[in-house]
Amino acid sequence: MPEELVAARREKLQRLRERGVDPYPYRFDRTHTAADIRARWGNLPPNSRSGDAVRLAGRLFTLRRMGKIAFADLRDGTGRIQLFAARNVLGAEAYELFLELDLGDILGVWGEVITTKTGELSVEVAGFELLAKALRPLPEKWHGLRDPEKRYRFRELDLLTNEKAHRVLMDRATIVSTMRRHLERKGFIEVETPILQPVPGGAAARPFVTHHNALDRDLYLRIAPELYLKRLLVAGYEKVFELGKNFRNEGISTQHNPEFTALEAYEAYRDYHDAMELAEDLICECVEAVHGRLELTYQGKRVDFSRPWRRITLYELLAEEFGVDPEAPGEDLIAEMERKGIPYPEPLRTGPKGKILEHLLEMAEERLVHPTFVMDYPLDISPLAKRKRGNPELVERFELFIAGFEVANAFSELNDPEEQRERFLMQERLRAAGDEEAHRIDEAFLRALEQGMPPAAGIGFGVDRLVMVLTDSPSIREVIAFPLVGERR
Repeated sequence: MPEELVAARREKLQRLRERGVDPYPYRFDRTHTAADIRARWGNLPPNSRSGDAVRLAGRLFTLRRMGKIAFADLRDGTGRIQLFAARNVLGAEAYELFLELDLGDILGVWGEVITTKTGELSVEVAGFELLAKALRPLPEKWHGLRDPEKRYRFRELDLLTNEKAHRVLMDRATIVSTMRRHLERKGFIEVETPILQPVPGGAAARPFVTHHNALDRDLYLRIAPELYLKRLLVAGYEKVFELGKNFRNEGISTQHNPEFTALEAYEAYRDYHDAMELAEDLICECVEAVHGRLELTYQGKRVDFSRPWRRITLYELLAEEFGVDPEAPGEDLIAEMERKGIPYPEPLRTGPKGKILEHLLEMAEERLVHPTFVMDYPLDISPLAKRKRGNPELVERFELFIAGFEVANAFSELNDPEEQRERFLMQERLRAAGDEEAHRIDEAFLRALEQGMPPAAGIGFGVDRLVMVLTDSPSIREVIAFPLVGERR
């Protein structure tokens, strides 16, 4: 059936060309959008004429033929408006051509703004021009795709016919714009750092590898911009941020996509307490921009963004959630978990203790619904953060959890070049032992640190996850315009 429908539309396309109609003209001058018309004439009484003519353009979504008159819905990027077409207004030939239009066709229309007897705001079609002939029909009579795999594979159709999906991307644009404006008001400058990097760094992750033919060397899609942004602190830029794509060669889940958007911001002469205040300020502004208040519901769970947000150390949280002693040696902690029936992967027995605590946190995070800063992490899983004042076994780091997701990660940034080298060497030992995600030594970054980097706070936001929470989206694929899909089978 779809092939027959496409064939029929191609025949119409050919007939139009034979009649001298260009089905794909270059441009169309419009004076109003659907939203403009509703804003200006929305209070027009039933069965009235405005006396004002408009020109608008959009896609045809319905067409109801009723003898010598027809009604249609035209949608543009701002909404829908009804079209009223009458044979005695358009003329017989143009009216018949209007009736031959297919759903999905894009057209320009001009005519007077009126209301019908039932009070429906409409444009009486005095003339129209086909702007793009749609050769494929809208899915399921334009009600939208249902199969999730098809929704993501044919994403333009999903966004075209699924009002919620369309709204999510509009809200995403609002959130991203709000983040930028917030940082710029605070004096941050937006910068761009390399996506192709000779050494992947700034996070614990497996990179994508590519090859540069002219240089005959392997390069990596960045897993994080962190080390380059810190080099800009060395260069004297005291407040910088970057909003862009990162890439990690990892699995796909409701919270993970191999290509994702992150915002990283660094401010000289600040520490992780300042980064918490920045996170509260920025995210609250985003919540209000989308919802108009500091409360929302995510997948049935109420989330309250009222300040101050909860702050709890990692050790306090794990003791509270699992009744274990996070300060115990790793083997004792494993034994305690076994006694309590807490599951864990076997490799944790021989890995650093920080990995055990990280595993427990992953088990607890779904219960962190209201915004929560989890603070002070083990040094062995935080190679880029300063040691905690008063406890050198820990570092000044926090992760921010909202609605059960980690949405931000921040440090008081390590700026001692000699200690940073030791931390990298420790990571290299983990890498040699089989940890493919361990950090690598970046000599260019270490050389920059040797020039002197001011004390600084750095924070990274997972933009996609934040958008998930603020738009009540159950999967990261819902908030990405074109998420990665598997090979078609």
